[in-house]
Amino acid sequence: MSADAQAQTSVDNLLAVLDLDETQARTAEDIFTGRSHSMPTGRIYGGQVLGQSLIAAERTMSEDRAVHSMHGYFLRPGDSSQGLTIAVDRIHDGRSFSTRRSQAYQNGVPIFSMIASFQDEAPGVEHAQPMPEGVPAPGDIPSDEQRVQGVHPQALRMLTDRPVDMRHVEHPLYVAAEGERKAQQAVWMRMRAPMPEDPRLHRAALAYLSDMSIQESILRAHGVPWTTPGLKVASLDHAMWWHRPARVDEWLLYAQESPNARGGRGLATGRIYTQDGVLVASVTQEIMIRVPEAR
Repeated sequence: MSADAQAQTSVDNLLAVLDLDETQARTAEDIFTGRSHSMPTGRIYGGQVLGQSLIAAERTMSEDRAVHSMHGYFLRPGDSSQGLTIAVDRIHDGRSFSTRRSQAYQNGVPIFSMIASFQDEAPGVEHAQPMPEGVPAPGDIPSDEQRVQGVHPQALRMLTDRPVDMRHVEHPLYVAAEGERKAQQAVWMRMRAPMPEDPRLHRAALAYLSDMSIQESILRAHGVPWTTPGLKVASLDHAMWWHRPARVDEWLLYAQESPNARGGRGLATGRIYTQDGVLVASVTQEIMIRVPEAR
């Protein structure tokens, strides 16, 4: 398979994951079902359930009322060999804002719970924190898979099969923690192939991407690569704010930093910019992190 065909297939697989089915079952909630990405670890990637839960909530909204914030908790590890059921509670519909709660279930128990708020487009005051200066352009940085040649074929395949082209500004942490130990990093990212025009899909895909690499500002501060024996990392909660429209099939800069780590938990924040410096989203996530030598 050619590189272009492989890229299109990986994006098509993501679109299939985000293409939820609406069931005929009816309760006080809207019920949707979806499939899961196959993952070598057997655990569902958190960004998948973020995107699916948002798409489910979007399905209960008019197209002119867009998500502006979500707050979610990862309750249990998900099984990537199984699909999910997502229940959406239409909590409130006001003149300008709507609120939805989405809960994702496997085997009858919730694995993720989210509340999202939606708003009509409205005028107002406007400012934004500028994009970091001095960041190399994505075309000047090799792709992540080019920088980790020689790793186990299965690990390399995880990078080449994913739908996103990611380019760490600093050296990636997949195998080794090279360079300065600092609680910040920057990553360029975009989908490997064009996405449909539907802005709801781009918002959901941005949620999908927002869980990818944000934990690394915590790891980088302590010189901990992903391959550290005995390392355990799990997302606890995730919050995201959409500020301005953006396409996920165009380059986006994810500027990340960690203000704190303590007690087996680490906090990470991120800002997502278009290549020309427009701030499109902000993200915060807390993780459980257990490093054997730190006990």
